[in-house]
Amino acid sequence: MQTIFPSAAVLRQNYALVSALRSQGFTIGAADKVKPMPGDLFMIVEGEAPPVSARTLVLADGPVAAIPFNDGNPARLSYGADDGAVATGFASAMLRGAHAPVAADPESLALYALAERVAVADITVLINGPTGTGKEVLAKAIHNGSTRRDGPFIAVNCAALPETMLEALLFGHQKGAFTGANAAGEGFFRAANGGTLLLDEVAEMPLALQAKLLRALQEREVVPIGATAAEKIDVRVIACANRDLQTEVMEGRFRADLYYRLSVFPLSTKPLAERPGDVAALAAAMVLRHAGPRGQLPWVTREALAVLQAHDWPGNVRELENVIQRALLLCMGDAITRDHLIFDRPSMVAAPVQAEPGQLSNIVQLSEFAAIRETLAACGGSRIETAKRLGISERTLRYRLAKAREQGEDLVRRISA
Repeated sequence: MQTIFPSAAVLRQNYALVSALRSQGFTIGAADKVKPMPGDLFMIVEGEAPPVSARTLVLADGPVAAIPFNDGNPARLSYGADDGAVATGFASAMLRGAHAPVAADPESLALYALAERVAVADITVLINGPTGTGKEVLAKAIHNGSTRRDGPFIAVNCAALPETMLEALLFGHQKGAFTGANAAGEGFFRAANGGTLLLDEVAEMPLALQAKLLRALQEREVVPIGATAAEKIDVRVIACANRDLQTEVMEGRFRADLYYRLSVFPLSTKPLAERPGDVAALAAAMVLRHAGPRGQLPWVTREALAVLQAHDWPGNVRELENVIQRALLLCMGDAITRDHLIFDRPSMVAAPVQAEPGQLSNIVQLSEFAAIRETLAACGGSRIETAKRLGISERTLRYRLAKAREQGEDLVRRISA
């Protein structure tokens, strides 16, 4: 894990940011106790000399601004007390890189912490979760955290390959093994030797081929089509599915023995709507990823962030990335506002109410609180029934209630009073 060395001034003035970065997996080093190593990162305040310019984030006073690393120059970040979530997202993305895994919600952080432990064990992993929730990103993180990190990482979408060719593509074939086989094929298993093979959408694999996959996992060998002798392989398999494989087993569409072979250590990714703490971090990372050659990254305003956090995200992280890319196209200045956000459809969580723009600093959030308060009253204070009527999970409801309490409005107490 990367180590950041903050200056004493950063620890005094920006401790909340340092603490947030620590919770996201960065190691916080002390230069007076540990000597920085090549590749380590640094955080200083404006006016201090950067130890290594290309790896130093400068924290400055002034209006919100995020300037990424460029041509060996330090990155710069300035923000106010109310912009901490977006600022942490920009800091993490600029220090880690635009395409690194992103997590800020407590459950997501716990998932990645668990994945780090699983990575070093070199065991087969099954990742289950809805489409677009970052299963492949998690699989890559496991690969990069393992002893196989220098080996190949090969991802295969089982649903996208022709069923008639899937066996040859997985296990390889010899020249002349079938019509059109004018040359021998290595196959994904042998291509991934010494590394990791990701079998995405494994629930789509035909039953007949599942038996051959089971043998490859059990015996650690494959028999290419047309061959008579098995070849040993050294491959770690990570499987992903967007359907519940236990249900698939019960309904006869997936082999039980293969399920238990794949599910040595199961992990689950959750819908984005159930981990709202990730939204700011993901949005900031996607701004960095898609901003192009802009010298200053457009800042996600508080009002825009409130709209993003209130959305129910049926398309999960992929939908959020689409929204951010549209916003960057529409945003000609240095700020992404709520007017730049275009969704495929309106959120089903809560409809905003009309209000005078000068009276409310956060229209979406206040209207959401009002919807929750009214639904709680209609359900007699039952959180389970309230979550069902609003079309959100109980966890999301708990998050919204806690957010209201932080702003001085105890919605539950008001209902019971």
